[in-house]
Amino acid sequence: MITRKELEAQERKFLAPYAIRACDSKGRVHREPEHSYRTCFQRDHDRIIHSTAFRRLEYKTQVFVIHEGDYYRTRLTHSLEVAQIAETVARSLRLNMDLVRSISLAHDLGHGPFGHSGEDALRELMQGHGGFDHNLQALRIVDLLEERYPSFPGLNLTREVREGLNKHRRVLPGAPKLPHNLSLEAQVANVSDEIAYDHHDLDDGLTSGLIQEEELRQIPMWREAYRKTSQKTRGLPAGIRRLQVIRKLIDWRVTELIRESERRIRRSRIRQPAQAQAARERIIAFSPAMEALRAPLKRFLGERLYRHHRVVRMADKAHRLLTALFEAYLRKPEQLPDTTRHRMEKEDPHRVVCDYIAGMTDRYAVEEYRKLFDPSVRV
Repeated sequence: MITRKELEAQERKFLAPYAIRACDSKGRVHREPEHSYRTCFQRDHDRIIHSTAFRRLEYKTQVFVIHEGDYYRTRLTHSLEVAQIAETVARSLRLNMDLVRSISLAHDLGHGPFGHSGEDALRELMQGHGGFDHNLQALRIVDLLEERYPSFPGLNLTREVREGLNKHRRVLPGAPKLPHNLSLEAQVANVSDEIAYDHHDLDDGLTSGLIQEEELRQIPMWREAYRKTSQKTRGLPAGIRRLQVIRKLIDWRVTELIRESERRIRRSRIRQPAQAQAARERIIAFSPAMEALRAPLKRFLGERLYRHHRVVRMADKAHRLLTALFEAYLRKPEQLPDTTRHRMEKEDPHRVVCDYIAGMTDRYAVEEYRKLFDPSVRV
């Protein structure tokens, strides 16, 4: 039997001096007794995966809307992939894997339906009413909106996880000032999100047929990864060859990230977590050479995938749908569930409606739209 104290002792023995240890956590907003067999960051992880907001990620999209196919990434599968990459980096740098895993799994909790087009719509609709940002929305969810415990709202996560979710370092009104930089664990989750986003969107784009492998052969990074895998994949089906190239791209970037981050830790003489948060540059980062190599691939995805006419059409459709829902709820709040409507008595109605819509999955938003605007659909 291993107790929490023994787990914390293992952390003190294994983790690097610049890693955040569970025993040094700054705690929770609402004080709770520690668990006998789990560290505070392990408890955060468990609270996140049991939350309603986390389960809803299964039906929130990345690029492709949920009804376009079962094999495309959702926010849930993306979050799992981010956590896998982040754990590899954290393990290599001897950072706190429990903290990295918790931040990675929670980082997309604040996203609304329909990917970035949904966020753009909510941001426009909330102009003059505090705006909308999915990072701050994730904090609202874990601090206020989840209802699971009798003694406090939200999930009452540790300060380290909550700060890790706020990667743009914005603060809510009345909140204390944040450190200049993210913790190293949060930086790992942030960059792992970027790696997963690039290459898994690339995979989905190829699977959908919106982009073609022939086009990618003009991209130096793809061409080099293809060359490195060609001997092992010769004669195999095209789908397997393509996946091996993407696998090589991810491995290449993860390996380079670990090496460059280790160089920056040594160069900046980072010996404790506070030094990393006070640094004037990101410590977990790619080298300038890797950033330059990645740039053509990023431009390609922006021009050929994210601006493809099918993606743009769906994004515009989603924008119109969410705008119609938002305006309908504001105009006639009686259409909202009782618990949501009653919040309007004490809170800004725009924020209440925004919270309600941001919590929707893609298919729930579509069903709501049909119930409100299609006379043939039963309400």
